[in-house]
Amino acid sequence: MTTRTTIQAQLISAIQDRSARVGVIGLGYVGLPLAVEFARAGFTVTGIDVDASKVASINAGKSYITDIADSELVSLIEAGRLMAQANYDSLSDLDTISICVPTPLGKSRSPNISYIIAVTEEIAKQRRPGQLIVLESTTYPGTTEEVIAPRLLDNGLQVGSDVFLAFSPERVDPGNQKYRIRNTPKVIGGLTPACLEVASALYATIVQTVVPVSSTAAAEMTKLLENTFRAVNIGLVNEIAIMCDKLGIDVWEVIDAAATKPFGFMRFLPGPGLGGHCIPVDPHYLSWKLRTLNYTARFIELAGEVNSSMPLHVVERITAALNADTKPVKGSSILILGVAYKPDVGDVRESPALDILRLLNNREARLAYHDPYVPALEMDDLQLESVDLTDDVLSAADCVVIVTDHSFYDWEWITTRARLIVDTRNALKKVRRSSARIAKL
Repeated sequence: MTTRTTIQAQLISAIQDRSARVGVIGLGYVGLPLAVEFARAGFTVTGIDVDASKVASINAGKSYITDIADSELVSLIEAGRLMAQANYDSLSDLDTISICVPTPLGKSRSPNISYIIAVTEEIAKQRRPGQLIVLESTTYPGTTEEVIAPRLLDNGLQVGSDVFLAFSPERVDPGNQKYRIRNTPKVIGGLTPACLEVASALYATIVQTVVPVSSTAAAEMTKLLENTFRAVNIGLVNEIAIMCDKLGIDVWEVIDAAATKPFGFMRFLPGPGLGGHCIPVDPHYLSWKLRTLNYTARFIELAGEVNSSMPLHVVERITAALNADTKPVKGSSILILGVAYKPDVGDVRESPALDILRLLNNREARLAYHDPYVPALEMDDLQLESVDLTDDVLSAADCVVIVTDHSFYDWEWITTRARLIVDTRNALKKVRRSSARIAKL
């Protein structure tokens, strides 16, 4: 009869010799790169996603993630290292399962962990001794222990001896060419020391540095601290930008000057608002959790207010710039450059460009946008397609608004064709001569 210590030893051995069968549930910006990295490391990987179009795309060797090349998918699929499926039929065959499903906010800005629960219940139907389950989806402290563990262990299996459970927050930064999965330290918290050991053994095969912490809650809190730190500091510098605007001071000059201090200052930049799948969302998970404990996370709430107000501030800057040309927003032709939430990616989740477009549409502006990574947008009753960026398109616009500073853009050329530009990213800082009138954030 196999002892519990033997189960743990066998699983670690299978991980080390790459005979362990690896599963990744959720094949988005987090899950697909993770699955590819495990396949690169020599594992046979099964990716699972309920979106059949994603599954078909992967199996056809067509990547929908900027950081993953088609050629890499093809080579891994042909080698038998990677395959995708749209069902959960093979969960019992997997030795390790990493959960990378979305964790959006509800309408009341409360956590929506329904995807985590649904996946956990699917795993529970087929769970068996000798499996490692790792949650990577960002969530509030306590989720792994309070939500996942009870659902997985209600049939008498013992955590830390029969099955192993851990939390390891994703740290994917889409489009970042310097820091990828392998050279980004990986924080891991296990429900027990044995769980931590097994999870660390798995992730040590694909990352250079594993950072163990004492519990799953500590690992969950680590991710929230990382993104709350950024959200709060961006909120601060966004408010400084508003203050500088009212005082007639160039906020970019002030930031550059402050950044010359070799200690005690960290450079953050203002912008049109927060976007992406982490920073606009994650702090609210922590704020919600603390409200259940009768505590108000004041810094988080205030930063959220400031950051969410930035699209309106941008529209006010556009309005003022047009007024200086004796033009109203209503009926004016406004061209938005970049609608993705960050440069050189096609992700529009929580992008401030969407709020800016909605606000301008409500004011009856004539809208167009260009983004080489986002061919079409559909939101509410507004449907737009990216226009070709030509001399005529730029010169015809009453106002060009830089929202996302893709490296694709030729700023020198743009400033010689446009009449009025509102620059929310300081993208034109190196442009020496411009025939356009330029208004900054």
